[in-house]
Amino acid sequence: MDRHPNILNASSTLLGICFVIVTGLRISRLSAHTIGDEVAWGAALMFLAAIGMSYLTIRRGQDGHWHDRWADKAFLAGVALLTIATLITGLELR
Repeated sequence: MDRHPNILNASSTLLGICFVIVTGLRISRLSAHTIGDEVAWGAALMFLAAIGMSYLTIRRGQDGHWHDRWADKAFLAGVALLTIATLITGLELR
């Protein structure tokens, strides 16, 4: 199953959402009062790693190598961190 273009596309989109969270907290001057932006930066780093490793997998055409497995792990870690950042931000804004 060739899932790495899907991971690449989804990671790129979710990376943009991380930037929206960070920018929104900075504009509203709430970044000093919450750790939501730091967690969103962590998610952004995970999505960047997933993007890079998915690209390597697509470029080399070799499933089963270390970058193939780590792209999946980085993507799932990014999704988990983005969920936590969203929950923290939502709870802090109410």
